[in-house]
Amino acid sequence: MRLRILLLAGTALLCAATAQAKTLVYCSEGSPENFSPMLNTTGTTFDANHPVYGRLIEFKPGETGIEPGLAERWDISLDGKVFTLHLRPGVKWHSNAAFKPTRDFNADDVLFTFNRQAKDDHPFHKVSGGAYDYYGDMGLPKLIAGLEKIDPLTVRFTLTEPSAPFLSDLAMEFASIQSAEYGDVLTKAAKPEQIDQAPIGTGPFSFVAYQRDATIRYRRFDEFWGPKAKLDALVFSINKDPAVRLAKLRANECQVSAYPAPADLPGIRADASLKLMDQPGLNIGYLAFNTQKKPFDDKRVRQALSMALDQKAILDAVFLGAGQPAKNLIPPTMWSYNDAVQPWPLDVAAAKKLLAEAGYPEGFETDLWAMPVQRPYNPDARRMAELMQSDLAKIGVKARIVSFEWGEYRKRAQAGEHSLALFGWTGDNGDPDNFFVPLAGCAAARVGGGNIAKWCNREFEALVGKAVTLTDQAERAKLYEQAQIIMREEQPFYDIAHSVAFQPMRKNVTGYVMSPFGRHIFDQVDLQ
Repeated sequence: MRLRILLLAGTALLCAATAQAKTLVYCSEGSPENFSPMLNTTGTTFDANHPVYGRLIEFKPGETGIEPGLAERWDISLDGKVFTLHLRPGVKWHSNAAFKPTRDFNADDVLFTFNRQAKDDHPFHKVSGGAYDYYGDMGLPKLIAGLEKIDPLTVRFTLTEPSAPFLSDLAMEFASIQSAEYGDVLTKAAKPEQIDQAPIGTGPFSFVAYQRDATIRYRRFDEFWGPKAKLDALVFSINKDPAVRLAKLRANECQVSAYPAPADLPGIRADASLKLMDQPGLNIGYLAFNTQKKPFDDKRVRQALSMALDQKAILDAVFLGAGQPAKNLIPPTMWSYNDAVQPWPLDVAAAKKLLAEAGYPEGFETDLWAMPVQRPYNPDARRMAELMQSDLAKIGVKARIVSFEWGEYRKRAQAGEHSLALFGWTGDNGDPDNFFVPLAGCAAARVGGGNIAKWCNREFEALVGKAVTLTDQAERAKLYEQAQIIMREEQPFYDIAHSVAFQPMRKNVTGYVMSPFGRHIFDQVDLQ
């Protein structure tokens, strides 16, 4: 009898411990393209990767300022071209069924991560397609002259010229550090692609499983070098429909949800079981004109279409008061914003006249691509496309709305298959360079690059290229202000809106801090 009582007591304690395990479910809006942030530029994929990986530098929670990460300190040469990073000792790697690490994080992993992106002859360069969009779009192949291992816990980056945002660049998702030892194990097993499908990192959560369009599962990594996660487990529940996500949130089937529909915001505020955080979005929603395709290679055509679009009607119908009209690529909260720039006015008669001057008095036919997912900068791309379709018809332009699955949409748009495409951007490091270079720079205009307008203007390129080498922010701002004037005249993008970012969650969620970059981060989130 005594043995039975002891067994029952032990079972009760085990059940109690299990019941107290904290699992947070996040209702995500889409599936990640893979589990390697260096291969992608979308927030959906960055969110899915962030729990797993660490970076040399980290952004302070809720801020654009930086703090030590896998590098505990760094030195910068007087000429601003040599960055020596001193790595944190004792950092542990995750493990899985195929990999048990035999050593801690060290300089070899840093070289593996950056050389994979930089060097054509690296054994992992072409794995998973080998398209390193961010690394290329930001001009890092030209900027980074060399990366060397000084000792197991010291690495040195040598740049071709000074770069004001370089340390912030190292805190971005594309710079997440992968394990060189894991790469060696997968190479010997003839499964190199697993590095991007079954990720191994140093982050606060380790990857458990992924079912496409359904769930991603993570568990707390108890050997994490920093503050331990307060959650035992983290689950991403994937659903594209904001109404379904909200229903799950209200039913407590998830505790945090992505991207609420603007029409649902009043109801969320009124729900006693929920709370709603908000902040100005560091973002831009835009329509990209493919400047390498006729007739959009003629700026008069781009200007004419811009004058035909009713921006106020679009904001009223799609953003429902949760967005502000855009006239520049960067948001007005960002330093160097040029408020003197005037947007193209709504003027159908002038638009028709300009089209006639460009050789299209009767208009023309075109495609208009609409994203299949909600983004913070565009809560309903299909509805937006329909409004634009109606506006363009008034000047004789017949637009056919096209869409694809999100990963395919992005891939095809970056390849330049579109004529007109709705797209957007949420900043990743708080610097204007992070908008102008990856969205409008010449390097990013290549096939596969993030410059969806495929626009390359040498005067613009010279201005932003010089700005990034300066340390005086006022001098940099002057150059960026000039660059915005050029963009207004050339009009490679029709700037639509900067949205307010909203974050709904259950009342019992604590410790959640909104990221200025639109990331959903759960490192120190708790459930009361």
